[in-house]
Amino acid sequence: MHSKKTVLAAAFAAVAALTLSACGSGGDTADNSVAEVSSTAGSRPATVLDQPFTKPDLVLTDTHGKTYDLRERTKGKPTLIYFGYTNCPDVCPLTMSNIALAKRALPKADQDALQVVFVTTDPERDTPASLGSWLKAQDPGFTGLTGDFPAIQAGARQIGIGIDPPKKEKDGTVVSMHGSQVIAFSPKTDKGYVLYSEDTTAEDYTADLPKIVKGETP
Repeated sequence: MHSKKTVLAAAFAAVAALTLSACGSGGDTADNSVAEVSSTAGSRPATVLDQPFTKPDLVLTDTHGKTYDLRERTKGKPTLIYFGYTNCPDVCPLTMSNIALAKRALPKADQDALQVVFVTTDPERDTPASLGSWLKAQDPGFTGLTGDFPAIQAGARQIGIGIDPPKKEKDGTVVSMHGSQVIAFSPKTDKGYVLYSEDTTAEDYTADLPKIVKGETP
């Protein structure tokens, strides 16, 4: 058996960031470094937080162009939050596809209860319309949010995820560097108590989502 170890959530996110591709993380580390992670080393992508994150205080714009208060709209609901961008070549679409596949395996009532929120790290290109079209192809029930980059960056930092402003590479492509972790929030406490790495498979999410919906520890 693997021994358990406790590490800082911000440090865990920073280490995970080192393995990312061009779509991945860089830059800022989390201010919420007091949160601790209870991790079974090497056993599975899910990491249970000993001191859960508080849900980000984010008021942004949804894919219908309407104001969306994240805390208010997801209060008391099982919620997965991910920061990424639609032009990402690999990690972002794979992550959302894996979650979409796992969600479809849930009973209808649990599918309706689960909130999956994708917050863009590239708001200049990810307009409400373009973000909506991209997410609809993944799952029509997913929520997409865009807005001012500083607000998005600050919201990500609240849950230990660092993101950098999008930048243009020498070949003309625009890259958004961001942490690739998915945070699961409990419907019982509204706290982010489970962190998933980019290595999480559709099968992993399928196994865990029934428990996440109930606010149980996977």
